[in-house]
Amino acid sequence: MEWYRILDEYIRVGITTMEINNKVEDFIVNELDARPASKGQYGYQYSLNTSVNEVVCHGIPSATYRLKSTDIVNVDITLEKHDFIADSSKTYLLPDASPLAKRLVQTTYEAMWLGINVVKPGATLGDVGHAIQKHVEKSGYSVVKEYCGHGIGREMHEEPQVLHYGRPGLGLTLKPGMTFTIEPMINQGNAKIKTKKDGWTVVTRDKKLSAQWEHTILVTQTGFEVLTLRETEAV
Repeated sequence: MEWYRILDEYIRVGITTMEINNKVEDFIVNELDARPASKGQYGYQYSLNTSVNEVVCHGIPSATYRLKSTDIVNVDITLEKHDFIADSSKTYLLPDASPLAKRLVQTTYEAMWLGINVVKPGATLGDVGHAIQKHVEKSGYSVVKEYCGHGIGREMHEEPQVLHYGRPGLGLTLKPGMTFTIEPMINQGNAKIKTKKDGWTVVTRDKKLSAQWEHTILVTQTGFEVLTLRETEAV
């Protein structure tokens, strides 16, 4: 069973984000016989990020924060198996999340897929970023520019940087064999962010919601393959 299916059943009102972390770490280590790649990376202590509501990314699991019925929470998981790393995230809607929150999460998901569907040999990273940015801004939201997707393979963060904004035809030309993440962070309000004093947690300055989705993508001879595709998704 994939991690997201475990979490689909596990994430509910009242659990702490640390409980999510512990559940996933146990699954990665004991069920998948893999390594949680985030743990120990850059001094980070946990196996995943849990970014709730106005947290844009890098939310630290908490033993005291319990999910509320109106929350949205992004769970970002990176794992290593057989010396290769994959990275994926999903934003969960708790049962009483507002219609505005649902629209933000859905638009972010759509934007990720619009970027993915551009991927093929000969396309550019500017094409990918433009497809995402156009949909996001047309919907009235803003793209976080300080954080981006990245090459991934034997290391978590490799070249190239994959921006979620851009101009068609510009940037690196894609070639078969390239592997990278597409992971747009989209704000309900403006794009301004700040990092909290813990040195990790990134939040929106206006305290409005932020959502994120992420997949790891391989450029094939004719297009792309989503290496982290979920059973519930169709390409």
